[in-house]
Amino acid sequence: MAILVLGGAGYIGSHTVYELIATGHDVVVADNLTTGFRAAVHPKARFYQLDARDHAALSDLFAKEKIEGVIHFAAYSQVGESMSNPLKYYDNNLYGATVLLQAMQEHDVKNIVFSSTAAVYGEPERMPILEDDPTKPTNCYGETKLAMEKMMYWASQANGLHYVALRYFNACGAHPSGQIGEAHNPETHLIPLILQVPNGQRQKIAIYGDNYPTPDGTCIRDYIHVSDLAQAHILALDYLLRGGENNVFNLGNGVGFSVRQVIDTARQTTGHAIPAEIAPKRAGDPAQLVASSAKAQQVLGWQPEYTNLADIVETAWQWHRTHPNGYEK
Repeated sequence: MAILVLGGAGYIGSHTVYELIATGHDVVVADNLTTGFRAAVHPKARFYQLDARDHAALSDLFAKEKIEGVIHFAAYSQVGESMSNPLKYYDNNLYGATVLLQAMQEHDVKNIVFSSTAAVYGEPERMPILEDDPTKPTNCYGETKLAMEKMMYWASQANGLHYVALRYFNACGAHPSGQIGEAHNPETHLIPLILQVPNGQRQKIAIYGDNYPTPDGTCIRDYIHVSDLAQAHILALDYLLRGGENNVFNLGNGVGFSVRQVIDTARQTTGHAIPAEIAPKRAGDPAQLVASSAKAQQVLGWQPEYTNLADIVETAWQWHRTHPNGYEK
């Protein structure tokens, strides 16, 4: 029996495929390569180029492959774009999930681990954030992910779907082998943007707002290494296959770092001055997002390996300095 990784040519998806294969799983990857890269797919995975919204293609895949579980990454994830083009996000994220769940139901595939996000919480009422805290997204991206979670809940009530939603915080870093890493076009994530400065691809890094209610005025985020995220997806899938109940888990380090702190760490790692300038705040950016991952640690047995920001930035720098243009798509 195989595991289907939808969006397995993307950043977190490709790292999860590498970890699945390293732990002996048979893996099928499906990706439309809109934002993913064929070169990021593990050579031992069977690859299908298809779109999650293509019911016929998905149904054909399920008919050909014996799938026992799905890990779903295929969604757009840029907060700013979701605010300027919300219908694009409802179409891909929500409609794509609808078609996937229909195909799973038709082929009697019951288990799905779903890539959700801390953006479902919006502006949190307390720190660290717990799974039962209020969900009030402040951007369309978070709204579509929350709607996907609710869709899975109702599908589970109606037809016995078993699901885990993983609400993770700021994914970062790269595979320790240096074979795969983060590559987005356009790039929007803080650490790779910072590393473009020592790579000679930009002159300075922008800090979007310096008057947030935080110690140094810049946004605070919980940075979690992509390999740790990958391990959590595998543990969540094993949990479902063992008969675990539907569940939601936060994934983070439980420690927040400000934008200024991340820039300072990158300066130390790269030995580059990395000039920074203050820019206007972005719409929909909460001041602070830090997770409590106690539930994932207790129920799934998950234990992040990369808890030091310098170690995370070092793996990212190892990838970006040797792949300054990503996968050269």
